[in-house]
Amino acid sequence: MHLLAIDWFFILEKLILIALVVTLSMIVAMYATYGERKVAAFMQDRIGPNRAGPFGLLQPLADGGKLFFKEEIIPLASSKFLFVLGPVLAMVTALLTSAVIPWGSPALIAGRTVPLQIADINIGILYVFGVVSLGVYGIMIGGWASNNKFSLLAGIRGASQMISYELAMGLSLIAVLMLTGSLQMSTIVQNQLDNGWNIIYQPLGFIIFFICALAECNRTPFDLPEAENELNFGYHQEYSSMKLGFYLFAEYINMFISGVIMSTLYFGGYDIPFVNEASWGISQNFLAFISFAVLMVKACFFVFVFMWIRWTIPRFRFDQLMHLGWKRLVPLALVNMIITALVVLWLQK
Repeated sequence: MHLLAIDWFFILEKLILIALVVTLSMIVAMYATYGERKVAAFMQDRIGPNRAGPFGLLQPLADGGKLFFKEEIIPLASSKFLFVLGPVLAMVTALLTSAVIPWGSPALIAGRTVPLQIADINIGILYVFGVVSLGVYGIMIGGWASNNKFSLLAGIRGASQMISYELAMGLSLIAVLMLTGSLQMSTIVQNQLDNGWNIIYQPLGFIIFFICALAECNRTPFDLPEAENELNFGYHQEYSSMKLGFYLFAEYINMFISGVIMSTLYFGGYDIPFVNEASWGISQNFLAFISFAVLMVKACFFVFVFMWIRWTIPRFRFDQLMHLGWKRLVPLALVNMIITALVVLWLQK
């Protein structure tokens, strides 16, 4: 019997990368709450958090500690197992989407080339959509398991919204796949390195994708599942302590990962604009660090835009939200897909 040789370095490399990506996502989610309050304060001519630490920088730690030490309350009428499963599912699906993202150019460690990507599978985008579609179960289960009519209504709203906007998002993405010829995230980035960013060829597709990303993350003006003036507090109304924290953190992680995915699909990923990195003559590891920093800047810009939109645009009515998704974005995405297909066919002749 031949035993397969185990590449322990490969396993260790992936475990470290998973730990780093999870830690990065959690830290960004923590400080996105701080950033949101500061952006809101700036737009409303206020100061924002300024008590915990210099410039209020320790406020996310204070908020996290508050949620962690609060009393756990599970309603007697709730379905207890599903009540706990809802926020766990929301958090896990939010973190799983980061597994196929190329976070930077490959690094050189112990003589080995290490890609800064947990899993470079050939169906990367399909994997992202599969995991994102599971995220709706976290909202639905949390809303239903609470046995609260307001939470249930919010859960139904969230499911209807996410299903509706995933269709337009998928159609807008097909146009990118036609240009690239691959579902693999690393191939999509490499194609942009060779031929220019997809935003140049797919401006309409990006706008549709961006609007759908707002809806998928339940961000204003699509925050109907959390409409406080209609549904008290939305699908997580009955939650407290870290279960509530999981739901809130999952929203900010989704927002961050959405920014990274948009940067990867349309803005060259870790590519530095108007620069030929190969001509710099710097070490491979330093280049990997710079490329990672560039991707973070792009992603944080999108997070800022998400926050900017929240504090400047009013919420849609639910009928307006569904009308926009089905009667505007889906036809536009179909037209964009057909035009892209015709252009690709014409270029191949």
